[in-house]
Amino acid sequence: MIGLVLVLLGAPFLAACGYLFALTLLSRRGHPAAQTAEPRLPIAIVVPAHDEEAGIAATVQSLLALDYPRDLFRVFVIADNCSDQTAERAREAGASILVRDDADRRGKGYALEHAFEWILRDGWAAAAVVVDADTVVSPNLLRAFAARLEAGELAIQADYAVRNVDASWRTLLMSIALGLVHVVRPLARERLRLSCGLRGNGMCFARAALERVPHHAFSIVEDLEYGLRLGEAGIRVAYAGEAHVYGEMVSTGRAAASQRRRWEGGRFAMARLHAPRLLRDAFRLRDRVRLDLALDLLVPPLSLLAVPVLLGLVAAAALKSAAAMTVSGASALFLVAYVFRGWMVSGTGARGLAALLCAPAFVAWKLAILAVRSRTKEWVRTTREDQGARATSA
Repeated sequence: MIGLVLVLLGAPFLAACGYLFALTLLSRRGHPAAQTAEPRLPIAIVVPAHDEEAGIAATVQSLLALDYPRDLFRVFVIADNCSDQTAERAREAGASILVRDDADRRGKGYALEHAFEWILRDGWAAAAVVVDADTVVSPNLLRAFAARLEAGELAIQADYAVRNVDASWRTLLMSIALGLVHVVRPLARERLRLSCGLRGNGMCFARAALERVPHHAFSIVEDLEYGLRLGEAGIRVAYAGEAHVYGEMVSTGRAAASQRRRWEGGRFAMARLHAPRLLRDAFRLRDRVRLDLALDLLVPPLSLLAVPVLLGLVAAAALKSAAAMTVSGASALFLVAYVFRGWMVSGTGARGLAALLCAPAFVAWKLAILAVRSRTKEWVRTTREDQGARATSA
């Protein structure tokens, strides 16, 4: 009887792990979109920035060096509620500046709404690209986006990877984690013509998408929120895996905990708000894009999957239940294959394998911070490495 209970308890985790394993099997890299010899589409690059005077010039210079006709793209830095010299440093580096001061509407979502509304009114750009203020990009970014825009895609996400991979064991693990979420899953979804999701950095939207679905996404996970709203409107997010944006990840415990708490809390809120409606509409409309968006929301974070699977294995072994061991064992194998694929695409090599030895501590840390709810909606600027080095590491 207890063995049957373990099987029933383990079934949802087996389903979630099986879903991730299926994506793993489908994650072989395909051929990049064919690029036109001479790009024709004018593109506005939007860089939302809140007190980023130290690094904004490097980001602007990286963008101005893109392999794309210089008369066909413009860089706009949105100096949002800044108290430093962000606007001046960006202007000196060659960007156009949009200044926004609104103490009652603070956050990246509001900054993007302001920028997109301005771009639509201006009428010059055929598409808008979003790049974070701490980012460097691959030279082919705009060409990869333009190829897909000309093929009819309305929303596109580039590969978003870790810039400071070797800063700590946390950033090595983060690189593997992003390999899972930003590479393995999108590769599979692109193969199935599903929505690959938005990641907040390295996003591209056609003018038609912004007109059809205005950017009214103001939560702490505004990228996830807007991606869901696009999916509900019938617009999938395509994946441009050959183009890359490299963002800086926090490496110290205190800053990483604050960031992770906000992200995970926002994701759980989006799941409660959107998953039931997506499931209902998926079955009503027989829409596999909506179904996959719902499943993606319902699959727990990796740490919340690994712990019950491990506990299930221990309980099944203690009770000598073959059925329960089969369920938990299959779940564990699926997870191991999934994580191994993430390590492969991360390019971290032996350093990544060594960092995986710290995974139990990382999981315990994740569970601890998930226990503390965060209701923050305001734009809390992430601590950068030059500041994080002065903070106490945990």
